[in-house]
Amino acid sequence: MGPFLKYGVKISPIWRQDLARVGFWQNARMNSPSHAQAPVLPAWPSANTAGAAPTASIAPQPADGYAGDVSPDLAWQWVQSGLAVLVDVRSDAEREWVGFVPGAVPLAWKQWPGMAMNAGFDAGLCAAVPAGQKVVLLCRSGVRSIAAARRATELGLQAYNILEGFEGDPDAQGHRGGLGGWRQRGLPWRQN
Repeated sequence: MGPFLKYGVKISPIWRQDLARVGFWQNARMNSPSHAQAPVLPAWPSANTAGAAPTASIAPQPADGYAGDVSPDLAWQWVQSGLAVLVDVRSDAEREWVGFVPGAVPLAWKQWPGMAMNAGFDAGLCAAVPAGQKVVLLCRSGVRSIAAARRATELGLQAYNILEGFEGDPDAQGHRGGLGGWRQRGLPWRQN
Protein backbone atom coordinates (compact mmCIF):
# COMPACT_ATOMS: atom_id res chain seq x y z
CA MET A 1 0.00 0.00 0.00
CA GLY A 2 1.02 3.58 -0.55
CA PRO A 3 1.80 6.27 1.98
CA PHE A 4 -0.72 8.05 4.14
CA LEU A 5 -0.88 11.59 2.86
CA LYS A 6 -1.04 14.84 4.73
CA TYR A 7 -4.84 14.93 4.66
CA GLY A 8 -5.26 11.39 5.96
CA VAL A 9 -6.20 9.91 2.61
CA LYS A 10 -4.72 6.51 1.85
CA ILE A 11 -4.14 6.10 -1.87
CA SER A 12 -4.51 2.71 -3.56
CA PRO A 13 -2.21 1.62 -6.41
CA ILE A 14 -4.99 2.25 -8.96
CA TRP A 15 -5.56 5.80 -7.73
CA ARG A 16 -1.78 6.34 -7.69
CA GLN A 17 -1.73 5.60 -11.42
CA ASP A 18 -4.55 8.09 -12.03
CA LEU A 19 -2.89 10.73 -9.87
CA ALA A 20 0.44 10.19 -11.61
CA ARG A 21 -1.26 10.67 -14.97
CA VAL A 22 -2.59 14.07 -13.92
CA GLY A 23 0.71 15.14 -12.35
CA PHE A 24 0.06 15.08 -8.60
CA TRP A 25 2.94 12.72 -7.86
CA GLN A 26 5.54 14.56 -9.93
CA ASN A 27 8.86 12.78 -9.37
CA ALA A 28 8.04 10.89 -6.17
CA ARG A 29 8.98 7.23 -6.30
CA MET A 30 5.73 5.41 -5.64
CA ASN A 31 6.85 1.85 -4.92
CA SER A 32 9.59 2.66 -2.44
CA PRO A 33 8.78 3.15 1.24
CA SER A 34 12.06 5.04 1.54
CA HIS A 35 11.11 7.95 -0.71
CA ALA A 36 12.20 11.21 0.87
CA GLN A 37 8.88 12.99 1.05
CA ALA A 38 5.33 11.75 0.59
CA PRO A 39 3.49 13.61 -2.15
CA VAL A 40 0.66 15.81 -0.96
CA LEU A 41 -2.77 16.24 -2.51
CA PRO A 42 -4.44 19.63 -2.59
CA ALA A 43 -6.85 20.29 0.26
CA TRP A 44 -10.29 18.85 -0.38
CA PRO A 45 -13.18 20.95 0.86
CA SER A 46 -15.31 17.95 1.77
CA ALA A 47 -14.76 15.05 4.10
CA ASN A 48 -13.84 12.03 1.99
CA THR A 49 -15.29 8.95 3.60
CA ALA A 50 -13.85 5.46 3.61
CA GLY A 51 -15.56 4.35 0.38
CA ALA A 52 -14.58 7.36 -1.69
CA ALA A 53 -11.09 8.00 -2.94
CA PRO A 54 -10.42 11.59 -3.96
CA THR A 55 -11.38 12.50 -7.50
CA ALA A 56 -8.21 12.25 -9.57
CA SER A 57 -8.08 15.88 -10.62
CA ILE A 58 -9.17 19.10 -9.00
CA ALA A 59 -8.68 20.91 -12.34
CA PRO A 60 -11.25 20.59 -15.13
CA GLN A 61 -10.55 17.75 -17.55
CA PRO A 62 -10.99 18.44 -21.27
CA ALA A 63 -14.02 16.94 -23.01
CA ASP A 64 -15.50 16.72 -26.49
CA GLY A 65 -18.45 18.99 -27.17
CA TYR A 66 -18.51 20.89 -23.86
CA ALA A 67 -16.14 22.81 -21.58
CA GLY A 68 -14.99 19.82 -19.54
CA ASP A 69 -15.45 17.42 -16.65
CA VAL A 70 -15.00 18.54 -13.04
CA SER A 71 -14.82 16.77 -9.71
CA PRO A 72 -17.78 17.14 -7.35
CA ASP A 73 -15.50 19.10 -5.01
CA LEU A 74 -14.45 21.62 -7.65
CA ALA A 75 -18.05 22.03 -8.82
CA TRP A 76 -19.08 22.83 -5.24
CA GLN A 77 -16.20 25.31 -4.86
CA TRP A 78 -17.36 27.11 -8.01
CA VAL A 79 -20.98 27.19 -6.81
CA GLN A 80 -19.98 28.48 -3.36
CA SER A 81 -17.83 31.23 -4.86
CA GLY A 82 -20.54 32.31 -7.32
CA LEU A 83 -18.59 31.22 -10.40
CA ALA A 84 -21.14 28.61 -11.47
CA VAL A 85 -24.77 27.60 -11.25
CA LEU A 86 -25.46 23.99 -10.25
CA VAL A 87 -28.19 22.37 -12.36
CA ASP A 88 -29.45 18.92 -11.32
CA VAL A 89 -30.61 17.21 -14.52
CA ARG A 90 -32.00 14.09 -12.83
CA SER A 91 -35.71 13.37 -13.04
CA ASP A 92 -38.09 14.83 -10.49
CA ALA A 93 -38.60 11.30 -9.11
CA GLU A 94 -34.86 10.80 -8.56
CA ARG A 95 -34.49 14.07 -6.70
CA GLU A 96 -37.57 13.36 -4.59
CA TRP A 97 -36.74 9.76 -3.66
CA VAL A 98 -32.93 9.60 -3.71
CA GLY A 99 -32.00 13.10 -2.57
CA PHE A 100 -31.20 16.56 -3.87
CA VAL A 101 -28.64 19.33 -3.49
CA PRO A 102 -30.11 22.36 -1.68
CA GLY A 103 -29.95 25.42 -3.91
CA ALA A 104 -29.40 23.46 -7.13
CA VAL A 105 -31.66 24.30 -10.05
CA PRO A 106 -33.93 21.26 -10.56
CA LEU A 107 -34.18 20.87 -14.33
CA ALA A 108 -34.65 17.36 -15.69
CA TRP A 109 -32.91 16.40 -18.93
CA LYS A 110 -35.34 13.49 -19.30
CA GLN A 111 -38.47 12.75 -17.29
CA TRP A 112 -39.86 9.63 -15.73
CA PRO A 113 -41.80 7.60 -16.75
CA GLY A 114 -40.34 6.62 -20.07
CA MET A 115 -37.37 9.00 -19.82
CA ALA A 116 -38.87 11.35 -22.41
CA MET A 117 -36.86 14.46 -23.26
CA ASN A 118 -37.86 17.54 -21.29
CA ALA A 119 -39.24 19.95 -23.89
CA GLY A 120 -38.61 22.88 -21.53
CA PHE A 121 -34.95 22.08 -20.88
CA ASP A 122 -33.43 24.70 -23.20
CA ALA A 123 -35.60 27.56 -21.96
CA GLY A 124 -35.19 26.52 -18.32
CA LEU A 125 -31.42 26.29 -18.62
CA CYS A 126 -31.05 29.65 -20.34
CA ALA A 127 -33.25 31.26 -17.68
CA ALA A 128 -31.27 29.67 -14.82
CA VAL A 129 -27.74 30.62 -15.90
CA PRO A 130 -26.81 34.32 -16.01
CA ALA A 131 -24.72 35.50 -18.95
CA GLY A 132 -21.02 34.88 -18.47
CA GLN A 133 -21.46 32.35 -15.66
CA LYS A 134 -20.46 28.68 -15.81
CA VAL A 135 -22.98 25.90 -15.40
CA VAL A 136 -22.12 22.60 -13.70
CA LEU A 137 -24.49 19.75 -14.47
CA LEU A 138 -25.26 16.86 -12.12
CA CYS A 139 -27.06 13.58 -12.81
CA ARG A 140 -27.04 10.16 -11.12
CA SER A 141 -23.75 8.89 -12.51
CA GLY A 142 -22.31 11.55 -14.82
CA VAL A 143 -23.80 10.25 -18.09
CA ARG A 144 -26.98 12.26 -18.71
CA SER A 145 -25.14 15.34 -17.53
CA ILE A 146 -22.68 14.89 -20.41
CA ALA A 147 -25.54 15.04 -22.92
CA ALA A 148 -26.96 18.04 -21.06
CA ALA A 149 -23.54 19.76 -21.05
CA ARG A 150 -23.26 19.27 -24.81
CA ARG A 151 -26.70 20.80 -25.30
CA ALA A 152 -25.86 23.68 -22.95
CA THR A 153 -22.73 24.33 -25.01
CA GLU A 154 -24.83 24.44 -28.19
CA LEU A 155 -26.94 27.07 -26.42
CA GLY A 156 -23.82 29.18 -25.86
CA LEU A 157 -23.13 28.33 -22.22
CA GLN A 158 -19.82 27.33 -20.64
CA ALA A 159 -20.97 23.91 -19.41
CA TYR A 160 -19.22 21.29 -17.28
CA ASN A 161 -20.20 17.73 -16.39
CA ILE A 162 -19.76 16.74 -12.74
CA LEU A 163 -17.81 13.48 -12.63
CA GLU A 164 -19.31 10.57 -10.67
CA GLY A 165 -22.73 12.22 -10.50
CA PHE A 166 -24.89 12.25 -7.39
CA GLU A 167 -24.65 8.53 -6.58
CA GLY A 168 -21.24 7.50 -7.94
CA ASP A 169 -20.23 4.29 -9.67
CA PRO A 170 -21.81 0.90 -8.98
CA ASP A 171 -19.95 -1.46 -6.65
CA ALA A 172 -19.32 -5.17 -7.28
CA GLN A 173 -22.96 -5.92 -6.43
CA GLY A 174 -24.24 -3.21 -8.78
CA HIS A 175 -25.25 -0.86 -5.95
CA ARG A 176 -24.62 2.87 -6.19
CA GLY A 177 -23.94 5.26 -3.33
CA GLY A 178 -20.72 3.77 -1.93
CA LEU A 179 -18.11 4.51 -4.60
CA GLY A 180 -17.71 8.21 -5.15
CA GLY A 181 -20.41 10.65 -6.10
CA TRP A 182 -21.72 13.87 -4.61
CA ARG A 183 -23.31 12.22 -1.56
CA GLN A 184 -20.40 9.94 -0.72
CA ARG A 185 -17.96 12.85 -0.80
CA GLY A 186 -19.77 14.62 2.02
CA LEU A 187 -21.05 17.52 -0.09
CA PRO A 188 -24.39 19.12 0.86
CA TRP A 189 -27.53 17.13 0.07
CA ARG A 190 -30.92 16.42 1.59
CA GLN A 191 -33.57 13.80 1.32
CA ASN A 192 -37.33 14.17 1.71
